[in-house]
Amino acid sequence: MSTVLYEVPGPKGKTRNRISNIIVVIAVLGAAAWLIHRMYTHGQFEGRLWRQFEYAAIQRELLTGLLNTLRAAGLAAVLALLFGAVFAAARISDHKWVRVPATYVVELFRAIPLLILMFFFYYANIQFQWGLTPFAAVVFGLTLYNGSVLAEIFRAGIAAVPKGQREAAYAIGLRKNQVVRLVLLPQAISAMLPAIVSQMVVLLKDTALGFIITYAELLYVAKQMGGRLTYGFPYIPTYIVTAIIYIGLCSLLSVLARYLEGRSRRRRKITGAPPPITKAPDIATTGESI
Repeated sequence: MSTVLYEVPGPKGKTRNRISNIIVVIAVLGAAAWLIHRMYTHGQFEGRLWRQFEYAAIQRELLTGLLNTLRAAGLAAVLALLFGAVFAAARISDHKWVRVPATYVVELFRAIPLLILMFFFYYANIQFQWGLTPFAAVVFGLTLYNGSVLAEIFRAGIAAVPKGQREAAYAIGLRKNQVVRLVLLPQAISAMLPAIVSQMVVLLKDTALGFIITYAELLYVAKQMGGRLTYGFPYIPTYIVTAIIYIGLCSLLSVLARYLEGRSRRRRKITGAPPPITKAPDIATTGESI
């Protein structure tokens, strides 16, 4: 009566777990009630602070910021998927002169914080006059960082296919590109989809870093709206509304990820496909060829 990671608790252990869960829930609810009370006593729920959201101009500003966020996230997602696919293919190459540089590129951009990449494109453009806009700086930063993570997800997904599948494909005379394209990828895609969608959630949230380099995405618009003296500097109400929008967007993507994971699990029961990749492998992993 045990699992790989822990022993199944007995009656006393289950009772302790229930008591601990109740204590944690009470503590969280108490903290939330205290925070709401503090906000109420400091006038954060006064009508004048929330009145700005009644005006069509304010709603259009929020919509513009949301569209800019989705535009950056959408383009960066497409480019990151292409980047990841190309460098994953390079990392599993039989040619060392292709595999080694690709490995260094992927590990380099995985190790650099995303904000530093955005700073590089933004300030390098100011100094060297590259002609890049803040939008381009955000997209390039998101592409390089998330594309490197996706490259590892793709590589790990292909490596997760049972070795016998490759050996059988080679035994019937298929070349390596045919093995990858016709045998490995169809089986690996279902395993990779949940991890890919989860990375897209991360990419969407990371677009908020664009406000630091003056890209007019949703958080930047919220910062401008919160600083208006006309409505008494409604920073907290504005950020609450913005947070609700982000939560809604990320929740939709999370629902999609859970749906894909459930569909992949049902398919594995029928076909015996490999398990899903829930996270990218450790940065120290090597790029073995197939």
